[in-house]
Amino acid sequence: MKCNSCEKNSVYKCSVCGKTLCPEHVRLRTICPFCIKKRKVEYRINKATSSKEKVTVRKLVKRFWGEEEQLTFNRKFIVSKLPAYTAKSAKDVLGFLSFTETADAMLIIALGVLPQYQNSGIGRGLVEKVEAEAKRLQKKKLLVSTSNDDLPALAFYQSLDFQIYEIKPNAIAEKHGKVLDGISGLPIRDELRLQKKLS
Repeated sequence: MKCNSCEKNSVYKCSVCGKTLCPEHVRLRTICPFCIKKRKVEYRINKATSSKEKVTVRKLVKRFWGEEEQLTFNRKFIVSKLPAYTAKSAKDVLGFLSFTETADAMLIIALGVLPQYQNSGIGRGLVEKVEAEAKRLQKKKLLVSTSNDDLPALAFYQSLDFQIYEIKPNAIAEKHGKVLDGISGLPIRDELRLQKKLS
């Protein structure tokens, strides 16, 4: 699906009109809860086990971030090689969450939901699935990071009780060898780390 304003792949959906947008054309503004369109979607969340699901996760990762490799918490990950949960309708993958374990935490590496299915609870459901697994494994916290420009992601994770606890200045700019333009033209420089304590 293409951005409504250009030919780039869309990553976000307008909460008011529903048009899909790439990060370059997203604009941030205040919207009351009554104007956010909630979409009812039937889906189920399961661990990605089939090779077809893993190929779909790889395609989604490239669509959302333009590359398969993610740098987070000073480590590089190939997202499609990690364990993942997918949210699926009767026939399609609507979103995914990839993760890995550390000694005392579950680390969320990538979370993506197709723009047309955002604001339907899928992202929350995926995080809750990983949180349940972390608790089952007696992990002490969930960890995730995002870029300084990704205010929608920051709002989303904080709404799920994550807290910013560390900022790594210039981590993303150094990975790419330059400062990129992000959401609303904000410069992408820093990695913001968030945690949710489970015990």
